Amino acid sequence: MHYSYYKRPLLLLLVLYVALLACFYKPAPSSNDVYHKIALKQVTLTGKVVGFPVQKTKSHNVIIKVFSVNGEKTDGYVYARFKDYVPRWHETLQLEGRLKKPYSVALMGNFDWGAYLATKNVFTEINVTAVQRRQAPSFFFRSVSAVREDILAVFERSFPRNLAAIAGGVLLGERGEIDPSLYADFQDSGAIHLLVASGGNVGFVTLVVFAFCSLFGAGRKKTVLLALVIAGIYTLIAGADAPLMRAYFMTVCAVGGYFLHRNSGVFQGLIVSCFIILLITPAAIFETGFEMSFLATLAIIVCLNNYMLPYHWPRWVKFFVQIFLATLSTQLVLLPVFTNVFFKVSFVGLIANMLLVPLASVLMGLGVAYYVCTLLHVGFLLQALTGATLLLFQQLVETFASFPLSSLVAAAWRPGWIVSYYAAIFLLFNIPQKDFVRRCWKGIAALMVLAPIVQYTLFNKPTVWLLNEWNKSAVLLRTSDGKRLLFGTAIEGEKLARAVLASGSRTLDAVFISEDAAKQTAEAAALARSIRVERTVLPFTDIWPGEEIRFDRLGITAQWGLLLNRKGALWRNRGYSGGRDSISYEVADGPLHFVTAANNRFIVIDGKRYDNERNRTSTLHL
Repeated sequence: MHYSYYKRPLLLLLVLYVALLACFYKPAPSSNDVYHKIALKQVTLTGKVVGFPVQKTKSHNVIIKVFSVNGEKTDGYVYARFKDYVPRWHETLQLEGRLKKPYSVALMGNFDWGAYLATKNVFTEINVTAVQRRQAPSFFFRSVSAVREDILAVFERSFPRNLAAIAGGVLLGERGEIDPSLYADFQDSGAIHLLVASGGNVGFVTLVVFAFCSLFGAGRKKTVLLALVIAGIYTLIAGADAPLMRAYFMTVCAVGGYFLHRNSGVFQGLIVSCFIILLITPAAIFETGFEMSFLATLAIIVCLNNYMLPYHWPRWVKFFVQIFLATLSTQLVLLPVFTNVFFKVSFVGLIANMLLVPLASVLMGLGVAYYVCTLLHVGFLLQALTGATLLLFQQLVETFASFPLSSLVAAAWRPGWIVSYYAAIFLLFNIPQKDFVRRCWKGIAALMVLAPIVQYTLFNKPTVWLLNEWNKSAVLLRTSDGKRLLFGTAIEGEKLARAVLASGSRTLDAVFISEDAAKQTAEAAALARSIRVERTVLPFTDIWPGEEIRFDRLGITAQWGLLLNRKGALWRNRGYSGGRDSISYEVADGPLHFVTAANNRFIVIDGKRYDNERNRTSTLHL
């Protein structure tokens, strides 16, 4: 791929727009959003279903575009939960129920449901108590929904639950209720992306249409238009989410270029589609799925265009080498994102995807063929073959996930290292462009070196995170020399481990338990099973008030519990009752000085109190 692609105005505008969104944009409800109606006790809401419902154990959940609340024109979206009604895509409904804020616990390193919905511009939920259809979907959307539901129903009737979930995930991105252990195996084997309908699915459908039309000698233009129509219908059936819409936009751009006698290229198609999606939904820039799918597609385009395989190689060799290159480029470009979200690294993904990606394409073809056969009442012809292929796919995933290096715990990357890493990846992907590399390698190398240096010289102040989950609190400290200390383990150990990993470390130098209680001791043990803990300090056992533990310059001194009375004044609970007594810790390291208090619900710096916020993580740079 010629380096002039990197100079295209649209790409430069996209980079600028993304930078502005990342720095200054924060998803928030508009002035007329349904979010501002939450204070109402009971509402009557009218809106249109904008996606396929997700089936849960006790409800069917879907996002609804709001038109009015209690007869007053209102904008925005609401996440609706239906108990006794199955909503249909594109139908207009009148709902009764109570609005509420989405469940949100912003505990560092852990999944936040409210923040996830915000990336979709949804800031409100409703538990539906009564529903009335105001307008049915059009025939077209009814047909699309019916086909999707029928395909999933055929899979559920024909195969065991996990196999049906794999079939639905590979073909339509709807994995249903898959076993948590099997889902973890997909993550550990690096194959989780195969359970999500993506651009590869759209490309596969397009290629199938081209192959089918070639059998009947159809003209090129007719073939392209037919492929565009069928790929569009598949995109709708599969959910029309961001990866699919981006892939379809790319297809449309390529076709547009063909009819205009211009080679628009998939690279330009990717840029155009990304721009359109971010203009329509700016919050998508914070959605992990959008980030990963865009970066993966970009990496594959750049890598496969730059690393051209010799013409004389056999086709089957080229096929597997291209899969290897595509998988390698995807794994490399997604490493920081995947690590910072899942805190895992899989080293078997390269090998696994060389087998699983082609097999997933086979499963797509078998899934479509089996469904067509069931419509013709001859499904028995392919049921055994499809089931055996699904079982083989599952067993391969489980086998790869069982390898010793399939999944390793990894800490989040700090911004300086991320910038340095992507600079190196950019250079690596463009090595075949020798003229381009000769011009820019010095600047890129300087960026690789300077980014971490700037990180550790200008942005490395001691940092305290005040962690809170439903008034259970903890304090995490990162010193300027990289030590990690945790005070209090009232929160679940696994969640605390994710917070430590999100801070950029797999190791805690010490855990200081703040209360003489069995629960904190148990959670400290759970924490130690998830990450490395060098030392656990028990109050009134390993340390008593007045005693000190040192870590080089850093000193931790135990104090009698510093508490807050009803009038907001600080007081100390002196004396040990032998029960659930709390202890406070004084942290001193040169200018760094603070005291944990009230079982880590706040810290005190120079007499000033910094409180934990309920279900939030507060960050203090000292």
